[in-house]
Amino acid sequence: MFADKMFRKVSDMGNPTVLGLDPRIEFVPASIRNKQVSGAKAIREFNRKLIYSLHDIVPIVKFQSAYYELMGPEGSIVLKESMDFAKSLGMMVILDAKRNDIGSTAMAYAEAYLSPEGFDVDALTVNAYLGSDGITPFLELCKKYGKGIFILVKTSNPSSGELQDLRLDSGERIYERMADMVSCWSEGFFGDSGYSSIGAVIGATYPEELKSLRKRMKGIPFLIPGYGAQGGGAEDVKFGFDDKGMGSVINSSRGLMCAWKNKKYEGRYLQEDFCEAARHEAIDMRNALAEVTGK
Repeated sequence: MFADKMFRKVSDMGNPTVLGLDPRIEFVPASIRNKQVSGAKAIREFNRKLIYSLHDIVPIVKFQSAYYELMGPEGSIVLKESMDFAKSLGMMVILDAKRNDIGSTAMAYAEAYLSPEGFDVDALTVNAYLGSDGITPFLELCKKYGKGIFILVKTSNPSSGELQDLRLDSGERIYERMADMVSCWSEGFFGDSGYSSIGAVIGATYPEELKSLRKRMKGIPFLIPGYGAQGGGAEDVKFGFDDKGMGSVINSSRGLMCAWKNKKYEGRYLQEDFCEAARHEAIDMRNALAEVTGK
């Protein structure tokens, strides 16, 4: 069960942090850019350095596929190589691709990302707003290969409420209906951890909704983006955890990749010191999360 493996890793490291690798070429120091023959190869080296610097304290890495797709075919190679490198160091890998379709196309997406013949990630983000027939293929392959998915429920972007907060005739909001659907899909995927391998994406930037959804979605793991550069902090995400300090993993992308820019490190780190700054920030993040979860 994916959830068992993930939460065992989180427990062993005492850290629910997810390193988000959403790199743009301007994040990469000139010393790396200047010696590589392409932007894609520069990003590969940037990724490898960050992964190696953090793999002993951060249990999970999340790759945002768009940042690799924009580099064309070479970017897809860099994505696969970076994911394989993270796995070789014991990190779990989530691919943030937000894929979905219906029927045979949904199955093709599921096979592309979850099967051993494809990208073979541990978990994939999925958009379920097409309904159940777009989710079933992903569930089938999660069962077959012991993988997980995180389904969009309440996203962290400012305009998420334009659709997700609308009220149905029942009085519930659309994101609440989606939460209930995720809970239904999660049946049959629960492991020894008490959590299902079918999870939800809930943004750190909506702490009150996060609090209500944690009560509503028993045993559903949360992937919580929006920590750090998007404005979320430890106090915002604490409601995603259960009374044992488990149940959620917290993603920080620019907050770790570009930690050297953080005002609190002003005068201490240069861009060339991005790994040292990221490690410092990752330790601070781990300690902040431990304080609010009591772990």
